[in-house]
Amino acid sequence: MSISRISSTARRRAILDAFDAMRETSPSQSAEHIAQRLDISEGELQAARIGRDTWTLSLAPRELARRFEALGQVEARTQSSAATLLQRGRYPRLAGGDAAGLLLAPGGLDLRLLFSHWHWACLVRERPRCGSIDWRVQVFDQHGRALHSCRALDTALGDGWTSLFEVATEDEPAFTQEMPRPARGLSDVEGVAEEWRAMRDVHQFFALLRRHGLERHEANALMEGRFTEALAPRAVESVLQRASEQHMPLMCFVSSPGCVQIRTGTLPWPEGGDGQLTLSDPGFALHLDEAAISRVWRVHKPNADGGVTSLEAFDEQGRLILQLYAERREGQAERTDWRQLLEAFPRWEAVA
Repeated sequence: MSISRISSTARRRAILDAFDAMRETSPSQSAEHIAQRLDISEGELQAARIGRDTWTLSLAPRELARRFEALGQVEARTQSSAATLLQRGRYPRLAGGDAAGLLLAPGGLDLRLLFSHWHWACLVRERPRCGSIDWRVQVFDQHGRALHSCRALDTALGDGWTSLFEVATEDEPAFTQEMPRPARGLSDVEGVAEEWRAMRDVHQFFALLRRHGLERHEANALMEGRFTEALAPRAVESVLQRASEQHMPLMCFVSSPGCVQIRTGTLPWPEGGDGQLTLSDPGFALHLDEAAISRVWRVHKPNADGGVTSLEAFDEQGRLILQLYAERREGQAERTDWRQLLEAFPRWEAVA
């Protein structure tokens, strides 16, 4: 179904009519799934519901994030193009600066927030079952892509949620169409290699990317055979299985353009099939569209503690789906069994 070529007022009415019809047929359908079926962004779908089940949160991004701590028990959710990470817990106190917020809780709700991408935040009322109501906060970028969300888990909403109701408005956001990036030439290989080799902190990697105008997947391709190795797409499932078998604690990173959510700990066994994987326990779930994985890299970055090694999965457009690291504290050397696990996979030659 497509509703892309009609006026704004009629478009909103069409979105609401289609939304209501789909919810009538299948009340448990998520807004994300309905938006996909309508070929619109989730942000546009939620904006069409303003004044009925959605309200704009008129807060600066950092101020909104500062209030997360007061929301009580929540289910926090971040998704990349093909992975979704859900965790239950409480947000820690916000740290960091105006550009990037830090919610630091290794083993709990552990997030990095990139406020420059936060375009619109809303309070959403959902009715997942007859007579029940869920309250959520959702954050979107300028293209209507979901960056992060949380759902209230406490039976009675506390003061943190009440304070959000007080600043809720019916202001409507404006979204822009995302344009595909043109093909481009890559940077100087030797220059990138020299700076990569000189890193003493993994966070220096982001500055390296900016200086050379590179995406992460492009840097991995440039450094293949030096600091990176291409692995078969199936390596992701195999690594998750072996880590689960060995009770090896990993750090799972799932990133949207405006949020990085990290889950640290041992992993349950991956379940599923037909290109879909789910790892879950009572407080955590990782859903992975394995069929969307196009490229996988084993990546080594030098640091002052002997370097760290990650497994990185990307989709066909070069978007990062998932990163895996061994659990490690600052100042500690990386686990040797993690490196051995990754080094057991041979280099993969993509079929042209």
